[in-house]
This record gives sequence, C-alpha cells and structure tokens, in this order.
Amino acid sequence: MPRVANSVLEHSQERDSERYHRSRLTLQEAQEDIFSFLLSIVKEWEPEEVLIQFKQLFFEYGETVSSDVSSAIYTLLFSNDRKEFHNTLKRSCYILINNWEVARQYGPIRSLVRQFEDPSLFKYTVSPTLKRLREWMLDFIDSQDYEELKLFISRFQDDLQKGRWTTRYTSYLLVPQYINTDNPVEQREAARELSRKLKDRYKVELALYTAHSQNGYLTHQRKPKNPTVLGDGALRLVKAIVARKGQFSYKNLAHLFLEQVKDLNYSSFKKSLVQYLTYSVKQPDVVKTLRQHLSQKLDILYVEYDQDIVDYSLQLRTCNRVIDYLMTEDQRSPSSLFTLMLSQGSSILLAILLLKLVLISRNSHHYIEARIADLIRYYEQFPKNQCSWVINFLEVFQVTFAIHAENVEYNLVSPANKDTGEARYQPRVWTQEELEACRIFSRMILGKETEDDSSS
Repeated sequence: MPRVANSVLEHSQERDSERYHRSRLTLQEAQEDIFSFLLSIVKEWEPEEVLIQFKQLFFEYGETVSSDVSSAIYTLLFSNDRKEFHNTLKRSCYILINNWEVARQYGPIRSLVRQFEDPSLFKYTVSPTLKRLREWMLDFIDSQDYEELKLFISRFQDDLQKGRWTTRYTSYLLVPQYINTDNPVEQREAARELSRKLKDRYKVELALYTAHSQNGYLTHQRKPKNPTVLGDGALRLVKAIVARKGQFSYKNLAHLFLEQVKDLNYSSFKKSLVQYLTYSVKQPDVVKTLRQHLSQKLDILYVEYDQDIVDYSLQLRTCNRVIDYLMTEDQRSPSSLFTLMLSQGSSILLAILLLKLVLISRNSHHYIEARIADLIRYYEQFPKNQCSWVINFLEVFQVTFAIHAENVEYNLVSPANKDTGEARYQPRVWTQEELEACRIFSRMILGKETEDDSSS
C-alpha cells in the first residue's frame, strides 16, 4: 500500500480509536443525540450552517461542532446495523424538512435533498469506516424512502419540468407517507402539511380559473392559468358537476341513503349500497356491469355479519372494500373494474362513484387517496403517451373532489333575466343550452376545515 494511503488509514484508525474511548453510548442514545442536535440547530441556526453540519455528519464522517454527536455517528456505524442507520438518516432528514416547511424556508429543503447527488459518495476511500458510511448512504439512495424524500422538492418549477408526468399528483403520492404509522412522526407531519398545501393551492387555482376564464375583459396574459390538463373541457366538467345540486345533489342522496340503512342488517345494507352507487347512472350497459361486478363481490364479503345490524366500523370497512374493487385490489395494480370502466370512457362516473362513497363514509377519503397513489406508482413505469386515459381520470378525480371540498363553494349563474335584470342562481334544473351559457361563481370559505384536518 502506498505510504500516503497508509498515512490516511492510520489517521482514520486513530480518530476511530479516539471516538471509541469517548463513546460509551447505546444505539438508542446515539440516535437521540443526533436527533436532539439537529432539532436544536435547525431552530436556531441559519439553514446554510445546518446543511454543513448535516453533510459533515452523514456524508463525510467529519467532526461536527458537537463532539457528542460525532461520537454518536461512530456508535451508529459500528453497531453494524444498516437498517437502524437508514432509519436514523431518514428521520434526521424529516426533522429538518418539517421545521423548514413550517418556517416556509423551501430553498434549504431542495438543497438538503440534492445533497444526496454529491459525487463524493462514489469516491474511493481507504478508510473502512468512511467506506461503510458511503455504502449505506448509497443503499438509502436506492430505496423507496429516498423516492419519498424527493417528493418534497417536486413543487419547484424546474424540478417539475425535469420530472415525470406523475409529478402533477404529488399531493396524492404523499398520502401513504402520513397515514403509515410506521413512519417517523416528523415525516408524517411534513407529508401531511405539504399535501395539504398542494391541495389548497390547486383548489384556489381551480376556483380562480373557473371564475375568471369566461371574463371577456381580461387579456390572455391576465387570465388565471388552467390548473388541469383538460383544456376547455375543465369548464364543461365543472359545470356538469356543479349543476347536480338541489334536491338530488350527491350530498342529499348520501344523507337519504344513511337514513334508510340505519336499521338494516348487513346483507340488506350491501344490496342497498349497490343500488345507491348506481342510482341515476344513465348508461344501462354500465349500470348492468357495475351491479354484476359489485354484487358478486359484496355477496361473499363478511358473510358472518349478514344478519347483524350495520355499525360504523362495518360500514367503513365495506366502503373501503368497494374502493378496492373500483381501483386496486392488491394495492399494486389496477383492478379489472378500474380498467374496464376507463376503457369505456367512464372516468367521470368512476370519480362520482368514489365521491358517493366518501359522502357516506368520510373516513374513507384518505383510503381513496392512498389507492390513487398506488395506481400512480403502477402507471409511472409507462410513458405519458401510453397513460392518457389514466391521466384523464386523475384530472377528473381532482376536479370532482376539489369542487366538493368543505372549504370551497361553487354555484352556477344564468345570464341576466331580460325582464328583471337579475341573475338567477341555482338550485334548479339546467337544460344543456343553459348550462353552456351559464357562468361559474366560486369562493373559498375561510375557517372551514379540510378533509385532511377532519378525517385522519
């Protein structure tokens, strides 16, 4: 071995020996020292300084400002527990991300994630300790946890342009992170907060677009952007969904259904659920297919409870199973019913069926979004031009659920009545011609809780 390499190796061994004598920590104590250190500096230091300490700790095995933390990383490495190192690194990242997210310091989040692109991780080293560190870091980069970490920079425009087509749906991809109780609390909080922000931004952009897109006084440059990829079809979709109000609104039908099934046994409840979901669907062939598929599945579902009165827990589980039938039964690939409905151009109907389920089972909302994430992960392996029908469904789903969110209100306004000079607001029944001519009025309702706040 060359003399220089020998010298470097001896220096590394001396430093490891010194840390060994300084450190008598258990693995758990070492992890807590690292977490406490990062939590204290992220609240008090400038982000650039925090990033330097993070790099010293996890990338360079160098000295930090705290000798206790330097000893802690030694303990972590020499425990020879790759999984615990992985978990420590993951939670450390989310401690920083969560605090910067709350402080609206988004630049440091991007810098943190991009540190994992540092070419030094691939450099040769004679130090056994540094070699182990880099191997474990590279393992982390190849993991699903790192893919989840990258979601936190997908909101930035330059990353959006370079990213996959699935980047548009980051708010849904974040859902599995914050409903998974095995994830660190910092990761769950950061994922929930970012998902909420992205959904709220979408709702605001959709409301502005629909309210002002028909304003002839606005120039093209001043008109709000269309947050969908549906083009002018977005307006027609919004009008069609909003027009369904009044006596036969989806909310009223859901309320009526819940009143009617209060005292039914489970067997009768399942039959009523199929009728509720297919009620008012105008395509006879689609209704026949839906009823056949759903009835076959539900007839054999939880049969041991068939004679029991339905309670909330059983109702929730049943609605979640129907969601599985409509979307993905193995949480990895699309269900046969999902593929069949989209191949028949029934994106709007599928979105409405899912909405109907949420209206009778509010706590199923996150479950639906988690299944949306499963489908996105499945289809992201394909090029965008092969996923146009899936993307159309995702866009329709986003619009449908944004319109029915708790903190936004949409109404249709007909052209002014020539005799009275007054605009006519719904509820009412719209003809197709009136629907084409009407305007959309939307407003955000301050102080209203969102689904994320209420159904976790």
